[in-house]
Amino acid sequence: QVQLVESGGGLVQIGGSLRLSCTASGPTFSGSAMGWFRPAPGKEREFVAAITWSGVIIYYADSAKGRFTISRDNAKNTVYLQMRSLKPDDTAVYYCAAHNGRRFDRYYSDYVRYDYWGQGTQVTVSS
Repeated sequence: QVQLVESGGGLVQIGGSLRLSCTASGPTFSGSAMGWFRPAPGKEREFVAAITWSGVIIYYADSAKGRFTISRDNAKNTVYLQMRSLKPDDTAVYYCAAHNGRRFDRYYSDYVRYDYWGQGTQVTVSS
């Protein structure tokens, strides 16, 4: 079983930056695709970004493209979300999740397809 712990959230001004980290414990992290999600109006979880186990293939929501960067370090069992040019709409609890199923290329944005979740870290963007 994979356990995930997020960190790095906080209060930041409009246009600022934050780097979120998600550290995993368990034997299968390096074989897991990973994603970042946040709640949104009308949605329990809104897709933000995802990365394959190798780090070669990356996906972003339109809202994240050009501002957010997802990366991973399998030696450290950690996945990162670098967020820049933050906006008030980015205010949310950010969750990382691990995906161990098939067809990640098809299901990377579907939160119900992820197997393990962290407890979340709060990001607040203020003026």
